Amino acid sequence: MPQTAIELSAIEKRYAAHTALAGVSLSIAPGEFVALVGPSGSGKTTLLKTINGLVAPDAGSVRVLGEDAGVVPVHILRRRIGYVFQEIGLFPHLTVAENVAITPRLLGWEPARIAARIDSLLGLVDLPREMANRLPSALSGGQRQRVGVARALAAEPKIMLMDEPFGALDPVTRDQLGTDYRALHEQLGLTTVMVTHDMSEAVLLADRIVVLKAGVIVADGAPGHLSAQSLDPDVRALMDAPRRQAERLAARLSESAA
Repeated sequence: MPQTAIELSAIEKRYAAHTALAGVSLSIAPGEFVALVGPSGSGKTTLLKTINGLVAPDAGSVRVLGEDAGVVPVHILRRRIGYVFQEIGLFPHLTVAENVAITPRLLGWEPARIAARIDSLLGLVDLPREMANRLPSALSGGQRQRVGVARALAAEPKIMLMDEPFGALDPVTRDQLGTDYRALHEQLGLTTVMVTHDMSEAVLLADRIVVLKAGVIVADGAPGHLSAQSLDPDVRALMDAPRRQAERLAARLSESAA
């Protein structure tokens, strides 16, 4: 296995007069869970999408599992990388099983192998097997997002990209899904890159937090390291947000109980 799962070198991306990414370099080791955070418009999702070719950089290079992503045909690259996003994007006219099976069928897997993979994945994401024949409209939001994770894992990728994957869910479901996904990350030995606006989620789930601002990386490190040692006031404000929120919540609950 290569020493780096993902290697981004001097990535630049512009949209007309707007610079989305300004020479971003980022190296991610196999097995890491990295959270990309920062204000809206900082370049998080653009950076995420350069990894699987959904965004073509204007300059710089992308290497995935040791290969130049600019040379690998984009449809092959995307089939090697799982991708989960907030809107889920399940096909409404296909059953859960059919949604999960899309990429394995494109890869020419035998029907028996696909059926076994669907059964295994439903267990991994904690969905009852009888849901395999249901349409997405018959599922809750949390269940649909679990199907989205299963679909992203269907072709046994080693890399998972996640763009606000739990943002549309209620707090309890969001917390449970985040915890369950982190366990899957460990169990399957995945490399995960997740965009999130929720700093508590980033601190709880990620091994490493990368902070972007105006298209550049302004901080990169373990949550505890950034919280204790960053001198950038914007980074400190981000890292302090979960603590401040917890303090306000405790004060509010204390007031309500009095």
